[in-house]
Amino acid sequence: MGLSDPLITFRRVPEHAGIERQALETFAELLRKRVAVQRPFHCLITGDTELRRLNREFLGKDYATDVLSFPSGEGGDLAISRHRAAAQARSFGHSVTTEIELLMLHGVLHLAGYDHETDHGEMARAEQRWRAKLGLPTGLIRRVRQRA
Repeated sequence: MGLSDPLITFRRVPEHAGIERQALETFAELLRKRVAVQRPFHCLITGDTELRRLNREFLGKDYATDVLSFPSGEGGDLAISRHRAAAQARSFGHSVTTEIELLMLHGVLHLAGYDHETDHGEMARAEQRWRAKLGLPTGLIRRVRQRA
């Protein structure tokens, strides 16, 4: 993937879905440069049906989820459900674009080798630091812990 290639593919995402495509491309480029430290990644933004299929096919879990990360060598791929992002954005009172940015950050941290299920809070701390630097609201790991 060349530096000028798009970092995001929108599949079955209507233009009126409340997603600021150019803002997300700019954010993805910022993540590539600062968080992924020049590691290539690509993000697919699609619907629940495709996320459910990917989750079932690659992780053996038969349900739609908000974000999936697929590490590969020095980079990897992300898949984000616009349906989950829209629902979570409504629930937390911010835009769909902001929610997708949170999901993208979370996914890129997984691509960088973090695993919040096994790393004793290391990913949560990294996500919190990056959210503050990038001006993002409460992240995924913290939201899950607040609900528990």
